Amino acid sequence: MSALRLIARDLRLAWTGGGLWLPILFFLAVAILYPFAVGPDAKLLRATGGAMLWIAALLAALLPIERLIRPDWESGFLDQLAVRGWADEAVAALKIAAHWLSFGPPLLLATLVGAALFDLDGDMAGTLLGGLAIATPALAALSVTIAALTARAGGGAAGLMLLPLAIPVLIFGAGSLGPNSVGAMPLLAAVSLGLTVLAPFAAGAAMRALRD
Repeated sequence: MSALRLIARDLRLAWTGGGLWLPILFFLAVAILYPFAVGPDAKLLRATGGAMLWIAALLAALLPIERLIRPDWESGFLDQLAVRGWADEAVAALKIAAHWLSFGPPLLLATLVGAALFDLDGDMAGTLLGGLAIATPALAALSVTIAALTARAGGGAAGLMLLPLAIPVLIFGAGSLGPNSVGAMPLLAAVSLGLTVLAPFAAGAAMRALRD
């Protein structure tokens, strides 16, 4: 099986299993319901909307964790890849790429809808989109890593592990929208790059441990 076929397989499973649409529907639901919760104050929505969309994006990344590694481990698919000579780190990297493709670009499109609902101006909407474009690979990398670490335990433990690790992404991402945001975007890029680069090695080690 080639790398492209492995990515295409995971994308197909995401499509048929709801992993492609559930995060986006959740994200849009938060964007639609939040104005009802805080009221029609346009100034308040503009002030808090960007941070709320960052929180929604982080929580949306939690939804497909249960299907990222555990089904392939239980079915023996990971063992088959190992027998064929695939390194666990390479499999993890391809799964991260597939997971990002399944929710990253659609999430950015949904962000345009959320920005319009919160009446964000062009500069803030552009900063929000840029930050999410930088951060979504890190969220995908964290999701696959935590999915590998908690494949035996299940999704409840995954959520508890992912949220603390994603806090730096949330802090710098939401911080880039504030008035004192100098340096927040470079820090976000550095954190995202570090998580994305290190995640295949951590996830690969966790996948090897599943075979012991």
